Parts: sequence; C-alpha cells; structure tokens
Amino acid sequence: MVEEHYFTADPSVPFAREPFEATVWGRTLRLTTGSGVFARGRLDVGTAVLFRETEPPAGGRVLDLGCGYGVIGLAVAAAVPDAVVTGVDVNERAVLLANENAAALGLADRFRASTADGVAPEATYDELWSNPPIRIGKDALHALLLTWFARLAPGGRAVLVVGKNLGGDSLQRWLGDQGYPTARIASAKGFRVLESRRAD
Repeated sequence: MVEEHYFTADPSVPFAREPFEATVWGRTLRLTTGSGVFARGRLDVGTAVLFRETEPPAGGRVLDLGCGYGVIGLAVAAAVPDAVVTGVDVNERAVLLANENAAALGLADRFRASTADGVAPEATYDELWSNPPIRIGKDALHALLLTWFARLAPGGRAVLVVGKNLGGDSLQRWLGDQGYPTARIASAKGFRVLESRRAD
C-alpha cells in the first residue's frame, strides 16, 4: 500500500473528527480537524509563526491556498469583516471540514472552500495566504504556486510561511526570478515568512 499524505485527494484512513481551539490575532476560533488532514487536532508550528509574525490583511478577496481545515482563511474572515475568502485544497476531507468550520463560526457567507476545479476560472485575488504543501515536491510546488500567483490582482500580494530546512530561502529567490519580488518579513522557529508582490 502506498503511504498516504494529507495532500491525498480522498484519504482512506477512517475519518474521525477532533475539535480544538486556536487563538489568532486576538480571537479564539473553535475548530474541528480530522484524520487524514494536515495538523489534526493542533495548530502546526509554521502556521503559528505566520500568525504571530503578521497582521491581518486589509480585506478584499483573499485566497487560502492549501487551506486544510481552514484555519488561515477563517482567521482572516474573522478578523477582517470585509474580506471574502476562498479556500482551496486537494484533500476533500479538508474542504468538508473547512466549510463546516465556516458554518460553525458564522462565516459561511464570506468563506467557502473547494477543490481547485470548484473555483471560477476568472477569479482573482488581492491577497494569497498559505502554508504551502512543500512535501509534494519542488516541481509540483512550483507549478502550484505559479498557477495561483497568476491570479493575483494588480497590486496583489502573497504571504507564505516555509521551513528554512525545506527550502524557504531558495523559494524566495525562485519566486523573484518568476517575476514576483519576494522579501523575508520574519524568521522564527526555523520558518521564514515571505511576502511576494505581483510585479506589474
């Protein structure tokens, strides 16, 4: 049997939900995670660094790329009343949990998760936030980022958290080479927080 990962579209491991609470940007979010989904029952270290080292975006259309159970996008929606957030994930359980969490938090009118084929092809975003799935491999990661960075609106930006030992510094250089000038805005606990801009 091939080992399954959180980026498997339909994990075969039995589905068990697990609740937990995360305090993000001064707000407590009561969330449900589950087996076969990244960071079940916890806030992973990288995402915790992302939250601690940033302020919420100003608003507008926000993409949570690789949303998992939805913690980044839901934190944005909770903190920014005029943000409209789209979560995208290949993992169908993650999409289900993210939408359940949005409903439980009263945010379903401004947060919706789906797989990539559920996103309108013409949709663009003012902000892209992500703890990207580095472990899918460099080529797949680069293709994923280029696909979604291309949807940034003029003046748009992306905020990513990437482990230093998983290529955070080389990813920063690579994004710049692709036409997305990228700066390191924070470094903590072995993670880089990167901010990319669309070069218009």
